Amino acid sequence: MNPKDTIQIQGITRRDFVKAASLTAGGLMFGSLPISSSAYAAGNGKIKVALVGCGGRGTGAAFNALAAGEDIQLVAMADIFEDRLTESFGHLSQRYGDSEQLNVPDEHKFIGFDGYKHAIDQADVVLHATPPGERPKHFRYAVEQGKHVFMEKPVATDAPGVRSVLESGKIAREKQLNVVIGLQRRYQDNYRETLRRIHNNQVGEIMGGQVYWNQGELWVNRRQPDQSELEYQMRNWYHFVWICGDHNVEQHIHNIDVANWFLGEYPVRAQGMGGREVRKGIEYPQIFDHHSVEYQYASGVVISSQCRQIPGCWNSVSESFQGTKGTLYTDGSNNAVLRDRNGNTLYDHDGEEDPNPYQQEIDELFESIRRGNVINDTEIGAKATLSGIMGRMATYSGQMIEWDEALNAEQKLVPDYVDWDMTPPVVPDENGRYPIAVPGQTDVLGPIADR
Repeated sequence: MNPKDTIQIQGITRRDFVKAASLTAGGLMFGSLPISSSAYAAGNGKIKVALVGCGGRGTGAAFNALAAGEDIQLVAMADIFEDRLTESFGHLSQRYGDSEQLNVPDEHKFIGFDGYKHAIDQADVVLHATPPGERPKHFRYAVEQGKHVFMEKPVATDAPGVRSVLESGKIAREKQLNVVIGLQRRYQDNYRETLRRIHNNQVGEIMGGQVYWNQGELWVNRRQPDQSELEYQMRNWYHFVWICGDHNVEQHIHNIDVANWFLGEYPVRAQGMGGREVRKGIEYPQIFDHHSVEYQYASGVVISSQCRQIPGCWNSVSESFQGTKGTLYTDGSNNAVLRDRNGNTLYDHDGEEDPNPYQQEIDELFESIRRGNVINDTEIGAKATLSGIMGRMATYSGQMIEWDEALNAEQKLVPDYVDWDMTPPVVPDENGRYPIAVPGQTDVLGPIADR
């Protein structure tokens, strides 16, 4: 990776960051643009799409894209693993094998760490669904090449990555490119309707809340004979902090983002605790199996955040908030309930007929492109990612972490250059165990040990 690909913004304050960020459901929406300003000229035939990252989420995003209109054509795919690309293409072929919408010849199937560049070069729109660690680099290349982007969350795993994404977002705005981030709750009917009712003062001023991503056991892929260390880590990307960011960054980001969105502000500080209560075996490399964080906001609101990956426990992926006039509950299964202070139901959302939010976010992306409009979710994705990173910093260190500290942290988890000939940023010791954060001892703000 060229050092120029990562531009760090020094001395950013929370006020600057919040001021720059959009509070709308779908990011910044600009008016109609001249046809020449768009990577795809509206009404000009097919919209060519490249998929970068061909795992389950990437394959799902490709299905969503192809379902968004017959004028959409998948023309290129990239992944570091050939088997994953082949499997993804096979699934897509089962539905679109006889359709012109799936038009990925062998010469447009790119394998390896640089494959993303070749795939992006073929397309008008890029679907980014790789593991999070390398998303800042991939996003930078896409917007520099003038491509519209759908990028899964989180957008980074460390503060330098967040700052790089913010810089790339500026480039996207200058080029008037569409950027949709996969925080699909912002495109989901029950959340949008709940936000409207919050703005209409149905529950009064929100005074506190709880957000959860508590689930059972997490998948793990066992180490295989003759597998390199980097391949093992990439096959188990969720278990390595530099690639994944840990649970409160990778998945719980959704619920934390809902709190920020409903409150209309971002946390000024966070403190919490976490650890590995159950996942202690050598087959589980690095991340915690539970986190509990208190996010404090400038308005005085405190949001309690829980995420857990332990079998046999109470599970919930949801959000609850308490207001001066009532309470509200939302979840990713299209549910929403608002009640007054006496427990009377004010609103009960029946979401059985709601659009699929994964489809909705992609539909709105392509409709914006067709109309020559611009959605830009970059700041939303960056601030949601930083909120999760700040929570991880708090649980790993056991310290109170300020927003500005988190945003301007020097600690860089992802190397500038990632390829098969590199030594990964973390390696096991002589007993096969990887470094794990220890609250009270772990530094989360400064540079990591020399690689």
